[in-house]
Amino acid sequence: MLHQRLFCTKIYPTAVHHHRGSRHQNLWRIKQVTKSNLSETFEEIKTHISNSDFIAVSLQQTGAYSAPWQRVLPIDTDETAYLKSKRAAERFQVLQFAICPFSVKASKLIVHPYNFHLFPRDELKIAMPSYSFSCQSSYLASMAREGFDFNACIYDGISYLSRAQELAAADRIGPSSTSSFVVPSSSTNSVADSVFRESTKSRVRHWINACKDSNKKTEDVLISVLRKLVSGSEVYGSRPCLIISVCSERQVQLVLEMLKEFVDVVPILVPARGGGIQAVRAVLTSSEEDKNLLEKELQDMEEERNKRVRGFREVIDLISASQKPVVAHNSLSDFTFIYSKFLAPLPSTINEFRSSLLLVFPHVLDVNHLMKEIGPVEKVNNLPASISYLRRKFFAPIDMEVSHRAEADKVQIHGRNVLQISELFAKLCSVLKINPETFEEDYNHLSSAIQCHANKFNPSSTRFGDPIDEDVRIWNKNSRRINIDNLVFLWGLEGGISAGMLKALLHDSHEVFSKEFDVQMVDKNCAVIVFWTPGFSERFLRIMDSGEIFSESLKDMISKGLAAASYKTYKSVCKLGLWEVDLADALDKALEETERLTEAKSEEDLSVINWNNDKMINLDDL
Repeated sequence: MLHQRLFCTKIYPTAVHHHRGSRHQNLWRIKQVTKSNLSETFEEIKTHISNSDFIAVSLQQTGAYSAPWQRVLPIDTDETAYLKSKRAAERFQVLQFAICPFSVKASKLIVHPYNFHLFPRDELKIAMPSYSFSCQSSYLASMAREGFDFNACIYDGISYLSRAQELAAADRIGPSSTSSFVVPSSSTNSVADSVFRESTKSRVRHWINACKDSNKKTEDVLISVLRKLVSGSEVYGSRPCLIISVCSERQVQLVLEMLKEFVDVVPILVPARGGGIQAVRAVLTSSEEDKNLLEKELQDMEEERNKRVRGFREVIDLISASQKPVVAHNSLSDFTFIYSKFLAPLPSTINEFRSSLLLVFPHVLDVNHLMKEIGPVEKVNNLPASISYLRRKFFAPIDMEVSHRAEADKVQIHGRNVLQISELFAKLCSVLKINPETFEEDYNHLSSAIQCHANKFNPSSTRFGDPIDEDVRIWNKNSRRINIDNLVFLWGLEGGISAGMLKALLHDSHEVFSKEFDVQMVDKNCAVIVFWTPGFSERFLRIMDSGEIFSESLKDMISKGLAAASYKTYKSVCKLGLWEVDLADALDKALEETERLTEAKSEEDLSVINWNNDKMINLDDL
């Protein structure tokens, strides 16, 4: 039994940079990163990720849901919770992404917090991708209260492309170097290939000779210009170059193979406006040293372009490459956003999402699930509540060493959640007697003490990856669980009715309500009924369909439009994307769609039967 003791944290003395009258500032020394200082920060955070054991992340989105029932609720299975989070990630945007590489050494927490300001834009000027997203006023108002600079975000926020978007962009702008251009070589050349190769080779040879001859003697400027026009020579920087037009990828390959015969020539691909390659630029170098210098310049240019294309995703790729555990609070929401914005379009199912995500981030730890290990479920679904609970119940002293120093004229509170996540994780490890320094096979496997808490995404789930487990909770404050087969959604209720009023109305109105049952409101005119006696939910739905007599008050409600459906209909709402403001409207549409599909299936089955009968008649005639 864990004893109730004092909970405390102090900032590590060597890390404190005191400013008179700014105690809050000392607590939150978080480096703010924008487009202007991204390059210098990248190498810095790369070192910190390499030297740390964990990486905490926290996102600030422009919204999460459009109606109360669209939040992830205790009644949601892994599947419905994922579909809700998927919808939010596809609709809203990330404006801040806080990252904190950290390590826990005994009672010392070493943190390196960064807050990246993001804003998606078309950096490549190729009309791709086209960004649009929704905003929730409450989210923007909260950011504004914290002093968030929306103008700076728009003009100096860091852009990015997802991995899928980068591949699409590469197809449009073409490869920037010969090393990234790959075409399967053909075993034999056609006559046309041979003619093109030899004529191009002859042209290149004469061009090189002309360039070398012109370097040996002084010519009149007009004669020199005319010579370049006749030979098709241009200048790339200070070096002479020749543009070789191509009509196909096969011709590009032939040109590149042929140019290998000229040791002092460096080929450069010229992309076409609509994608593909329109020409190969052959650049003549003066020496081996000059050739190496040009190739290094081209390599640097390609790397710089790739950084511009990827933007903030370079940091995401850095975290992925480290294979280190990523710690979050509400990991389902955060990682659906991360997947959608930086990897690819979200898969249609939770299992596809989980398996794809874990290839990129193999160890995801959610402090929400660790919190469930320390006692009964309470209101600990946000960071302040979790920290407050620990403060009241446990003794977990932590000395925090922060690598960044706050600027004298700025209170750096943006991204502070990532520090709280790091701190909360360290304290929970202390309370649960988990050694966060223990790893197996260089981060490929977490220690068993931590692994049992990893990769749980649904905030209400208790098991990982169990497709059979469809038990859910009904209340945030109660850990009691029930199978979804025992739940019935009831809508068409009068406005203002409460769960208690509806339960009193249903009590003793029929035999199915003579045993233990509960009622929970999902939104203002839709409720979920919990039948604790197995089989009573099916009986209630059959009674509603048959029109069997209830009490007078309930019969009156049925006449005014009271309707009921099983959890299967609620699943259909989420699968079909019926995100109406009122859950009642969404459930009505789901039932209509189910009826339409059932009728279509019946007509299809009937047509098959008729066709088989016709075939039998024809066979009999034969």
